[in-house]
Amino acid sequence: MANQEESVIVPEEVLMSKIYFVRHQKVMLDRDLAELYDVETKQLKRQVKRNRERFPEDFMFEMNAVEFEHWRRQFGTSNSDKMGLRYSPYCFTEQGVAMLSSVLGSAKAIHVNIQIIRMFTKIRQMLTDNTELRLDIEKIKKKLDNQDKNMEIVFRYLDELLERKENAKPRQQIGYKIPKQRSR
Repeated sequence: MANQEESVIVPEEVLMSKIYFVRHQKVMLDRDLAELYDVETKQLKRQVKRNRERFPEDFMFEMNAVEFEHWRRQFGTSNSDKMGLRYSPYCFTEQGVAMLSSVLGSAKAIHVNIQIIRMFTKIRQMLTDNTELRLDIEKIKKKLDNQDKNMEIVFRYLDELLERKENAKPRQQIGYKIPKQRSR
């Protein structure tokens, strides 16, 4: 079992490059998943259609015409790369990807699915960590802004004091005056 799992390992960079944001969700496309599972896209779609009740809208959806056109322009697909892009692709969310392994049932699909789910989890953790970091940076910025304002006030007061000193009349000395002694 370990040998089979090792032979199916897909590099993280490959998985990351196949995750897109569509409708404000992280998704993977049918053609990319088919490639990872080593099946034809039409076979993957056929299995999904046969098990449609397992794929509600939050698990899988089909790109609409506008999304599909925008996606194709964004990646500049050529005619040779158009295989599988004649029709709007299915977009699978993390839950949809997890459901695919039960529909396809092959050992490779199961092992690749495990990797994909781990990648989705890793992305979610990175986003959470990133959010916490951003909040900490915002706190620091607010503190620095307050310090900048306070420093401005201090310098303004110092400028006013210097100005008053320059414009002030010489002050008369107060206290005891010791008469000068004559030298002998």
